[in-house]
Amino acid sequence: MLSRLNGDKVIWTVVFLLSLISIALIYSSSSSLAYKEKTTNFAFLIKQIQFVFMGLVALYVCYKVPLGWYRGLANIALLTSVVLLALTPIIGVEINGAKRWINLGFTTFQPTEMAKIAIVLYLARALEVSRLDTFKEFLIRIILPIGVTCILILIGSVSAALFVGMISLLMLVIAGVKWNYIFKAGGIAAGALVFIIVLHMAGLTLFSRLDTALSRVTKFVSNNEISKELTPEEKQKEADKTYQADMAKVAISSVGIIGKGPGKSTQRYFLPHPYSDYIFTIIIEEYGLAGGIGVILLYLWFLFRCIILVKNCTKVFTALTVAGLGLLITVQATLHILVNVGYLPVTGHTLPLLSLGGTSLVILSCAFGIILSVSRTIDISSQKKREQEAAATAESVKPVAVTAGNMEEDKEYEIMGPGDQFK
Repeated sequence: MLSRLNGDKVIWTVVFLLSLISIALIYSSSSSLAYKEKTTNFAFLIKQIQFVFMGLVALYVCYKVPLGWYRGLANIALLTSVVLLALTPIIGVEINGAKRWINLGFTTFQPTEMAKIAIVLYLARALEVSRLDTFKEFLIRIILPIGVTCILILIGSVSAALFVGMISLLMLVIAGVKWNYIFKAGGIAAGALVFIIVLHMAGLTLFSRLDTALSRVTKFVSNNEISKELTPEEKQKEADKTYQADMAKVAISSVGIIGKGPGKSTQRYFLPHPYSDYIFTIIIEEYGLAGGIGVILLYLWFLFRCIILVKNCTKVFTALTVAGLGLLITVQATLHILVNVGYLPVTGHTLPLLSLGGTSLVILSCAFGIILSVSRTIDISSQKKREQEAAATAESVKPVAVTAGNMEEDKEYEIMGPGDQFK
């Protein structure tokens, strides 16, 4: 199968391996969800296989799309994302205490996931066509679109807004934007965030997720200590706020290098979201340190191939697109892992291509597809160049009819290299 596909074979291999691992993990970790919905693990196994298939189809479609289309669709994709993000608080449905989804009838759609890729494509295109000679131009072409997108995402998820801002910052650094522009933009972003927090404290309920984010950070910084002066009911409420993180620590600390074995996790019955937000915990519990390192190496292998691909790009747009999407996938995986092992407060980020399918799996599959589209284009261009060089070489060493008058000259020509005939 890989021999019939153009593009980086390593990235294709990583995609297939993560997809197969995902199917096995969801079958194992969905027990609590199956019990809650009065069904079986097998139903979620079939559901995940369907999502993986949809993701691979979306990946293949994006892989076949010409790169020129992405250039043309970059602005439209961001505008569409902004409109959908603005509509989500109005027509969206609330799941797990957050209104981030739009009900499409047959499934739910999370505009935030689309916005992540849209902002990468937009920045890659804007940084390619704009010289950014003045800070005013930088403010209008770069900071304003990023700011509007992040503020709309902030309504439903603080961590997702910060994540998009961080990826945007990394892309600006990679693109070589002037540091004084970046520092000024950082000051504007910090001032906007303070202003939003002040409005929230004054009674504006639009950014309701700020309370949840501040609570998680406070509990994380305080090392989950519960005051002895609280009543039993208040202590239980405080303990509930860190229940996920506590159960994850129990799961990870209960195994060694090997783990308990496939399907033998016990904390899957206690973790609220072992199939999505805490799926790396299940990997550790069932496959041990070896399994966890194996998954981390797959993401690092993917990032390494993206770095090589960026070096081979000849256009600003393709280089920044690969860099931005590669960072988006690996940074999100890093945040997920750090939350699971207790080094960051709960953020709600899924593990790319491994967590239970849905909007995130399909759209992140599109991100892989866009990267492979760039790789495919480079491979085809390199192959054509090699064929042209081979044809030119064959033409230069074509045998010449030998006559009595030019025999010595022809012998000299035959021992010359292809590039020496002009000497």
